[in-house]
Amino acid sequence: MHHKAVERGQEWLGKSELRPTRQRVALAALLVGDGQDRHVTAEGLFDSARDAGESVSLATVYNTLKAFCDAGLMQEVTVDGSKSYFDTNTHDHPHFYWEDDGRLTDAPAEQLQIIRIPDAPEGAEIASVDVVIRLRRK
Repeated sequence: MHHKAVERGQEWLGKSELRPTRQRVALAALLVGDGQDRHVTAEGLFDSARDAGESVSLATVYNTLKAFCDAGLMQEVTVDGSKSYFDTNTHDHPHFYWEDDGRLTDAPAEQLQIIRIPDAPEGAEIASVDVVIRLRRK
C-alpha cells in the first residue's frame, strides 16, 4: 500500500476517537487513500483488502465499518432493507442505485428538491432522510 494512502487513512482516522490499529489504518487507507469518496460494501472492501495483501477477516471488516459509522467517519446506506453500502461522504446527499450492477453512486444534491416531509408521529423525531433513486439501463 502506498505511503501517501496510509498517511491519508491515518489523518482520516485522527478525526475520530478510534484507536488507529493496524487493521483500521489499512482499511482507512483503502477507503480514503486516494482522496476520493467511496461507496463500498463490506464484501467489496474485504476483497480489496485481500488483493492489497492485508490479513483481515470479513467479520473484522464489518465491525470496522460499523465503528467508522459510529464515529461519524462514514454513513451507512441501506438498499432493499438488506444490502448495505458504506459512504465516506458524510454530508447530506442523495444517491443513485444502479440496479443492473448493484452500484451506489452520489446523485447531484443541487438538483434535489424536497418541499415537505411528513411530520413524525407522536413521540418520535426524524433522525435522517435518505434518498435513494433506483436506476436501470434502458
